[in-house]
Amino acid sequence: MKQDKVLEKFLYEIWKSQDFVKELETSDGQLVKIVDPGSENKETGGPDFKHAKIQIGNLTFSGDIEIDGVHSDWKAHGHHLNKKYNSVILHIVFNNSHRDSYVYTQDGRKVQSFSLEPFLKSSLREKIQQAILTERSGRINKMPCAEVNNEIPEKEKLDFIYELGLGRFKQKCEKVLGRLKELAYLKEINLKEPVIHYEPDENFYKKEFKPGDFSDTGLWEQMIYESMFEALGFSKNKDIMHRLASSVDLNFLKEFTKDEDFLLKLESIFFNISGLLPAPDKIPDEETSVYIRSLVELWSVHKTDYDGRIFHQTQWNFAKLRPYNFPTIRIAGGVRLLCQLIRGKMIQAIIKDFENYNNNKQIISSLRSQLIVKGEGFWHNHYTFDQEANIKINYFVGVSRADEIIINVILPVFSVYFDLYNRKDLAARVQKVYLNYYQQSENSLVFEVADTLNLNDAWKRSVLYQGMIDLFRNFCSKDNCMECLIGKKVFS
Repeated sequence: MKQDKVLEKFLYEIWKSQDFVKELETSDGQLVKIVDPGSENKETGGPDFKHAKIQIGNLTFSGDIEIDGVHSDWKAHGHHLNKKYNSVILHIVFNNSHRDSYVYTQDGRKVQSFSLEPFLKSSLREKIQQAILTERSGRINKMPCAEVNNEIPEKEKLDFIYELGLGRFKQKCEKVLGRLKELAYLKEINLKEPVIHYEPDENFYKKEFKPGDFSDTGLWEQMIYESMFEALGFSKNKDIMHRLASSVDLNFLKEFTKDEDFLLKLESIFFNISGLLPAPDKIPDEETSVYIRSLVELWSVHKTDYDGRIFHQTQWNFAKLRPYNFPTIRIAGGVRLLCQLIRGKMIQAIIKDFENYNNNKQIISSLRSQLIVKGEGFWHNHYTFDQEANIKINYFVGVSRADEIIINVILPVFSVYFDLYNRKDLAARVQKVYLNYYQQSENSLVFEVADTLNLNDAWKRSVLYQGMIDLFRNFCSKDNCMECLIGKKVFS
């Protein structure tokens, strides 16, 4: 049984016993007399107590009673959208810290919201308060239909989420094409990515782009490079990772492609520009000091050729991140993916995967092998410049993050690529891979959506994984329940 239900069951028993230390009254001083507390609703869905009779001031009401832990649960549980709650005459909560005296039903009727806390024994209040805190700490993403969506057949839920996942893929493709147009236009007018965000001029919006405008492989490499860095940043650092990649132009990096120390130069460039590199004299450890000095020395040679922005350490987030997800480790992984993109000719290799393999498993296996990055060098045993890792870091980019990059970057980019150059068979093959991909990613939001909808392991299929993200972000979190197929059915 979920913790919030345990908490509410506790309050049910108090309501049934009517064991209060003084007469009940509303926040505005009206006496509340319980003529009949009603009978507990044992069936699924609907108010907690049926057929109650309550006198508030001089008025007597007959109807149902809903009990929640806190006032905000009325909306969090979707009661304001559910016609079954139109018969509620009293909303009972343990705690109403915001002093909200009313809730509103789906038909717009105002219902008194009443807090039990002041009328309970101190020991009992403490127990319930602790139960609320425990429940709140475990609740991250609450869906309004949590208590009633079991009325919808599983197939209907999956079909709806499938369509959302497919739509999300198409949106990613549109985003790719939009960025490609920007990059092509900047190249055409010979303008570098500005330090300050810009709005394209009128000529950009009037321009009719043709496939030939995207024939430069460098545009596609820059697109993939920026998107991979963004994906490596996770939610906490994705924006600054994207800004970092947008600032450090790929053409600048390609000048060092043939150098034997190319990888070390990439580390020098990115750790200096990111602002994460400390001064060598601040690190007492000899191995670290030597590594930092080499990064500083290399940068001193090339920094005059760089005219982009420089970031600061304070712009990066380390708090509440597992060490494996620290930006230092992600940049170490990112520069190695860059080597693969530039030196390993990643784009050509991926095109061949789709040309040569008709089997989804073969394509996925090959894509993963190009994106998984094993731990090595200084970052094989360090989390930050001054923090040694307790255990060896075996992978800078593991299979989970590789899957995220494949789903969110590689497949949309190559769907657009094949579509632009009229290779419809390969564009269809890309989409087929997406629809049949089973990723090994972890996302607490997706887990909770799947659990709330009772869909078990459906989230493992990427199209459904992406659909669940879309469902929560565009419907559940925005109270757009009546725009959602599931919400329409359970709240109508």
